[in-house]
Amino acid sequence: MKKSLIATLLLLVFLTSGAFGSDFDLARYGAPKIEDLYLVIIRDPDAQLLALQRGKVDILGDLHRPVDVEALSKNKDVELSLASGFHGFFLGFNVRTFPWNRLELRRSAWQALPRERMVRDLFGGYAEPLSTFLPPVSPYFEPGVTEYPFDPEAARKRLAEGGWTWNDAGVLVSPEGEAVPPQKLLSPTASSAPTTAEIAVRIAEALSAIGIPVESEPMDFSAMISRLDERNFQMYVLAWQMTRDPDSLYAFYSSKMDVRGGYNMPGISDPALDEALDRLRFAPDEGAARSASSEAQKLLSDLVPVVPIYSRYTISAVSKEWKGTLVTDRTTADNLWSLLVMEPASGPMRPLYMVQSDEPRALNPFTSSSAYDWQVMGLIYDSLIAVDPYTLETIPWLAESWTIETKEGPEGPRTVLTFSLRKNARWHDGRPLTSRDAAFTYEFLKKNGIPRYLDNVENIENVDCPDDFTLVVTMKNTSFWHLHRIAGLPVLPRHIVEKVADWRSWLPASAKHPDDPSLTLLIGSGPFVFREYRPGEYVRMGRNETFWLENPAR
Repeated sequence: MKKSLIATLLLLVFLTSGAFGSDFDLARYGAPKIEDLYLVIIRDPDAQLLALQRGKVDILGDLHRPVDVEALSKNKDVELSLASGFHGFFLGFNVRTFPWNRLELRRSAWQALPRERMVRDLFGGYAEPLSTFLPPVSPYFEPGVTEYPFDPEAARKRLAEGGWTWNDAGVLVSPEGEAVPPQKLLSPTASSAPTTAEIAVRIAEALSAIGIPVESEPMDFSAMISRLDERNFQMYVLAWQMTRDPDSLYAFYSSKMDVRGGYNMPGISDPALDEALDRLRFAPDEGAARSASSEAQKLLSDLVPVVPIYSRYTISAVSKEWKGTLVTDRTTADNLWSLLVMEPASGPMRPLYMVQSDEPRALNPFTSSSAYDWQVMGLIYDSLIAVDPYTLETIPWLAESWTIETKEGPEGPRTVLTFSLRKNARWHDGRPLTSRDAAFTYEFLKKNGIPRYLDNVENIENVDCPDDFTLVVTMKNTSFWHLHRIAGLPVLPRHIVEKVADWRSWLPASAKHPDDPSLTLLIGSGPFVFREYRPGEYVRMGRNETFWLENPAR
């Protein structure tokens, strides 16, 4: 992408986003105007672009090829939006076993990668090389970390000084005489993620050049995630969409999160890192959080459980046949707020078609971690709080209000969260949503030790429901992040989930609701109702006619 185009897009975002404060007004929003929403499954980027240009789809998000952005910038029927995001792309290692349990090998691998060249060649200016474990947009970004600039000869020298040698085939041999076995680098296929697949090939070539025999192994993304969950891998490439809070570092790198399905996929375990991550997780205030976050990032750059590769802008395209999108410097037009207010620019209401880049994996809120699953489920399930799209501040959602108190307990001070829930929220099957649903959700997640949510709920001491619309969550300790961890969880319907025999294998989208044949068990309180999933074709959603976010003016 030409730099002039980037500058133009950034200027448009600045001018329309209320850059000096939040222009967000929740009163503008209510039940969606869109009656039918189709998430059209198109894996091939060329086919996605063609579908948008031919009017077969209306929204194409997550644009990542410069040629596509250039083409769409000249299309008078399409509007582009760009935002800085919490995106990070990493090369990960399985550090539990040889050879990646050797620190000097991981550091040398980082130094052998031509990250700047890869980013320049593949992204043409709308991504930047990443040398840190939080992206620059994060308010907790720590730039003062150990860096390993591209220098293959220095990487080889580091290894030689550590006692490594090379055999007649040019393969590295450890000081103990063990040759590095052939390594498989897991990546999505080129048809679904062409730039990722190309990066994997280039990484394999760069590491092979210093004596680490690596071959990329492209596969279906769902199969890849399963391999990572089971810890059945040697190397992988993966992008994360991180959050506004730096305590996500705990989920990614604490040794406590190295469990089946947990986010500590590399398996890093280091006492000093664990101590810093614990301090980050239980920081009593922002100052302590910043200090611990900084220390954790510096330790991670020394330990190299993963190699940061790049962070990129988020770019989306929307057909001008629709109006009402919300764009800020933090979010592009393909967001929930847009879907709540979008309507045809002229003429009667019609279905909205939005590209879904891959198949949902399971649509199981307990096990699903892929963006493709949560692109669907994020429209179905609600949380107690939401995030202001301009400022990233916390705003009310299912909870109208809350208080945060610190109270003394038998083992020291504890955070007590008290929420007042909305009285008009209902599940898609018409039953009222109460505080007991939220309490049951948190208790179910904790009781079953569900890895995806372990770091959110493991410090809950007690959950009380004084009445149907008051929820009191008492934590075992204090933390600056407890509000976000608890209130940011999806609230699930108790009357559905309490009948789940095996949360690991639960497939709610495939089971009919016992009382309403038009529904499945994949029901929430969110703005859209799940209607149908046709593999290889689309996920169809319908408007939630009784969505709790009412706006009498609409």
